[in-house]
This record gives sequence, structure tokens and C-alpha cells, in this order.
Amino acid sequence: MQNKLQELTDKLYNEGLSKGRQEGEELLAKAKTQADEMIAKAQAEADRIIAAAQKQADEIKTKTASDIRMASNQSLAATKKDIETLVVGKMTDEAVKKALTSADFVKELIKAVAEKFTTDGPVDLAIILPESLQKELEPFVTKELAKILNAGVEASFSKKISGGFQIGPKDGGYFVSFSEETFNQLISEYLRPATKKLLFG
Repeated sequence: MQNKLQELTDKLYNEGLSKGRQEGEELLAKAKTQADEMIAKAQAEADRIIAAAQKQADEIKTKTASDIRMASNQSLAATKKDIETLVVGKMTDEAVKKALTSADFVKELIKAVAEKFTTDGPVDLAIILPESLQKELEPFVTKELAKILNAGVEASFSKKISGGFQIGPKDGGYFVSFSEETFNQLISEYLRPATKKLLFG
């Protein structure tokens, strides 16, 4: 009887131990599977974050390179334009200033321009001239020019005009400018392409 009880106890113990071991192994396998899944999921998320960060870094790098290239090109173009302006200005400013403050040259220019206004018949003109040339130009404009054109000429003198003149029909409401600034702009427009080619190829 004692033996049978011992056998039964041993049997129950072994079965419980075997079942516990089996459940333990199942739990361990399940935990390992879950851990592997979590690791894989974490690795995938880490890879996604790294890829997104790399993509963003590449985009920033590309944009920065593009911005630097554009800024460099704009800076180079502005520098070239400044050099052109400086060179053209040096070539024209003094010569234009000298010509347009010469009473003799201005007289000839006024005469040539005024005659174009009177091509279709006498037109009374108004002329604004530099105050600095009033003494030399006033008699010419009010007497000689009026006689040449067979029309009335009204002259006024202004400190705002340093060289050249403005001219237009007396009642026309508009003036055509032949000032230093106008001539410099006109001449520089012709000189710029040649200067640019000479300087920068």
C-alpha cells in the first residue's frame, strides 16, 4: 500500500513537473517570439527614422547648395554690373559734362533739336537751360534762335540743370530732356555691351 501511494505520488509529481516544464517552455518560446517581434518592430522604426532623417538631410544639403549657387551667381552678376557701370561712367561722365557745359556745343545742339520741332512750320518753343550758362546762352536763344526758327522762344534758367537743356513746344505740356543724365544713360546703353564683352568675354 505504501508502495502504491509512493508510485502515485511520484507519478503525479512527474506529470506536474513535466506539464510545468512544458508550460514554462511554451511561455519562454512565446516570450522569445514576442521579444523578437518587438526587436524587429523597433529596428524597423529605427530604420524608418534614420531614412527620414537622411532624406531630410539630403534635401537640406541640396537646397543649401542651390541657395549658395544662386547667391553666388547673383553676387557675381551684381559685381560685374558695378564694374561695367564704373568703367562706362569713367569713360562718359567727364566727356559728357565737358561737352554739355560748353556754351558753343549747347548752342549747336539746341539749334539742331529746335529745327526738328519746326519742320512742319513755326512752333513757339520753351527751353530750360543751366543757370551757369545764362550769360552765354540767353542772347543766343532769345534773339538768334528765334530769328533762325522764325518762331517765339521762351528761355528759363534753372540751378537743377547742371548741363544740357530741356526743350518742348511752349503750349505742348511736355519737354524733351538733353541733360547730362540723359546723355550718360544713352551713351552707356551703347557702351555697355562692348564694355561687358571687353571685360568679361
